Amino acid sequence: MNAQTAEETKNEKWYVVDATGIPVGRLAGAVAQILRGKHKPTFAYNLDVGDHVIVINAGKVKLSGNAKRDELVYHHTGYPGGIKSISRGKLLDTKPEKLVERAVWGMLPKHKLGHKVFAKLKVYAGADHPHAAQSPEPLKVTRDK
Repeated sequence: MNAQTAEETKNEKWYVVDATGIPVGRLAGAVAQILRGKHKPTFAYNLDVGDHVIVINAGKVKLSGNAKRDELVYHHTGYPGGIKSISRGKLLDTKPEKLVERAVWGMLPKHKLGHKVFAKLKVYAGADHPHAAQSPEPLKVTRDK
């Protein structure tokens, strides 16, 4: 199957993932694979054949080990000396959507296709989401190895 027919026959689905009790890295890996389309037989590295993913209950995601206290997340304001840091635990308490989005972005390619694929991710801290009209299917992500 060549690249043109893979994109022409693209069939996008919507999935919803409940992040309650799932470690951040395991959740991000599973979501990144669905976003890229690696679960489909029509997968191609240069095409966007992935599906849309909705992550709910991002505030109830699990951080393992001492990640809540020790691991820092950095960002830069753009001004001289503007590097800022926050612990993962505090980020989980204040902006759980950002924590999940950063973890998923870390597992996607960093070019145009990666940005296009990342736009298909929707993350919500609570259990409600406004995408019921797309009739998303539940996606099971295992909590254990």
